Amino acid sequence: MSETIDDAGALPGLILAAPHTGRRRLVALAGPPASGKSTLAETLARDLTAQGCPAEIVPMDGFHLDNRILSRRGLIGRKGAPESFDAAGLLRLLSALRDDAQVHYPVFNRERDISIGGAGEVGEGCDTVIVEGNYLLLDAPVWREMARQWDISIQLEVPLDVLEARLTQRWRDHAIPEAEAKRRIHENDLVNARHVAANALAADYVVRAEEDG
Repeated sequence: MSETIDDAGALPGLILAAPHTGRRRLVALAGPPASGKSTLAETLARDLTAQGCPAEIVPMDGFHLDNRILSRRGLIGRKGAPESFDAAGLLRLLSALRDDAQVHYPVFNRERDISIGGAGEVGEGCDTVIVEGNYLLLDAPVWREMARQWDISIQLEVPLDVLEARLTQRWRDHAIPEAEAKRRIHENDLVNARHVAANALAADYVVRAEEDG
């Protein structure tokens, strides 16, 4: 059973109270596109580190399949959907993050629209890893196997109209033409957001995001 919290400021204490089951504590921070995962992950990592718990962020986005593979599979228009990620590779990384002293992982470069292998590093001094991504709690083959890796799991819950407004601004910031932005939002981004909401495993904590003012 999930516990709903309205104040994300309570999360550092809840994370610190979660026991380690491996070398490092693994935190899942899941939620739909534009739900604020990256911003919250940065805040949590900073606050945990300030409290003497060295924390690092590992984004799921590094496991985007290459565009050439997506094109061959007819998935280029659905980039960002669960099937466009290397879920098995992410699952292997979680095992390494839990137990290995030093771990390298791929990082997604948005400007180049590619994942770069070995661009990120988690050193042996890291106590807690915050893994952030859309599908970390997805109830689907391979994805659901990740549930056993999490020491604590957090799901962000944001109204669809708020997500749409944020996604619109995101694509504007990337200089995407309005018509193309609307197509991406309604044919891909919000489809993925609804899929996350309808097929998520229960998180330990659900954070209800405030509506944008």
